[in-house]
Formats: sequence, structure tokens, C-alpha cells
Amino acid sequence: QVQLVESGGGLVQAGGSLRLSCAASGRTFSRYGMGWFRQAPGKERQFVASITPSGGSTYYADSVKGRFTISRDNAKNTVYLQMNSLKPEDTAVYYCAAARNSAYPFRADYWGQGTQVTVSS
Repeated sequence: QVQLVESGGGLVQAGGSLRLSCAASGRTFSRYGMGWFRQAPGKERQFVASITPSGGSTYYADSVKGRFTISRDNAKNTVYLQMNSLKPEDTAVYYCAAARNSAYPFRADYWGQGTQVTVSS
């Protein structure tokens, strides 16, 4: 069982930056691929980024490539999403997820509760 708690969301102007954090419980964090997804109102949840258990490989949706960076600190059981050059279309609830078997394609086994990111124009 893995419990995930996101933090770092908020309101930011277009062009600004935010860093999301996701703290995981348990001693097996370093065995999981970790990912970030987002869901805007009236839309389906979509993949944003993921990272392999060691942190050696990362994957991104085309819409965020070059602007967002996923990273992890296995000593702190935490995964991060650095979001730069934010756009109004990035507004969504952002979810952290953990996957036992693969970082990409990412098939989540556990989800966090989500954190709201709002980008004003």
C-alpha cells in the first residue's frame, strides 16, 4: 500500500512557475515508477509526466515538454513537478500516481487526492 499526498498547487499568472511535490508513504517508494496527471473541468484525466524508479528516465506529454520537469528524491520519498512558463490551459487538478510495473506507458496503481493549479491570463 502506498499513500500519496500532493502539495504546492495554487494560483499563478501566465508565464509564472510552480513546483508540485508528492510525498509517499512506505519503504518501497524507490521501486515504483511515479507520474503526474491532470484533469481540467469537463475533460478526461491526462498524462503529464512520469519517471522511472531510479530517476534515470523521464517521459512527458507533448503539451508540457520543455516547460515541465519531473524529478524524484528517493531518500525523501518524494516526487516533484517543476512547472515553468505556465499557460492558462495548464489549469487543472494535478494528481500524483505510483505504478508498480512501468513508468511508460504509465499504469497507475495508486493515486493522490490532487492539488489545484490555476493559471490566470
